[in-house]
Amino acid sequence: KLIFTMSLLLGTTLTISSNHWITAWAGLEINTLAILPLISKSHHPRAIEAATKYFLTQAAASALVLFSSMTNAWHTGQWDITQLTHPTSCLILTSAIAIKLGLVPFHFWFPEVMQGSPLTTGLLLSTIMKLPPISLLFMTSPSLNQTLLTCMAIISTALGGWMGLNQTQIRKILAFSSISHLGWMAIIIPYSPKLALLNFYLYALMTTAVFLTLNSIKTLKLSTLMTTWTKTPALSAMLLLTLLSLAGLPPLTGFLPKWLIIQELTKQDMILAATVISLLSLL
Repeated sequence: KLIFTMSLLLGTTLTISSNHWITAWAGLEINTLAILPLISKSHHPRAIEAATKYFLTQAAASALVLFSSMTNAWHTGQWDITQLTHPTSCLILTSAIAIKLGLVPFHFWFPEVMQGSPLTTGLLLSTIMKLPPISLLFMTSPSLNQTLLTCMAIISTALGGWMGLNQTQIRKILAFSSISHLGWMAIIIPYSPKLALLNFYLYALMTTAVFLTLNSIKTLKLSTLMTTWTKTPALSAMLLLTLLSLAGLPPLTGFLPKWLIIQELTKQDMILAATVISLLSLL
């Protein structure tokens, strides 16, 4: 476990601090290989299936990241991450990172993998594993395809909300919540990358609180969550507040990034997109 945790931290740090596409790609690969044993450690067929799904999608996405950076280097002679200028490369990179993050239409693997992994690994998957791709988006944000990102963001928020409605498994609900939060980050990253990072940090904080609470009360289904009130009243009350904050209810922390994002979108004359994404997050 120590080796895998160290590798996770190493891979994430490598990608975030790299300036060259190859080192960024290497960091992503180290990350993927380090999380696989953590997903499949229960030796349950479901966990093995989740690990396989995760490995295949992440390998495909990494190959696409490498392909887009090579195309860009072929046309411009630049391996610098911030110098991604070739339009085709930008398009492929946006798609690759969407696969890595689990944005719609590449979201199918994420709820399945979350459902097959333990709660602590699910926490890693929805926070730490999202940081390297988001930091790559942050570094390439001036040259990203805005139309593609906006479309993916709005559909992600919609599907994350709708598909989370008819679930009874808590990990799947949290996976869909993650997909709709990623929609909020994706819509703002071309205009104000720092806001997307703020959104990600606050999301990671609230999700960590939810996952650790669920882990301590050993809850995997909604039916078991209904009986926790009698066992741990204080923890259940805190969980209620955290979940409302995650949903973005105005007086709570989770509303702050949404408020700022809506403000920034209206400054960019994207009033329709802001209205749609706000209405969809009510789900």
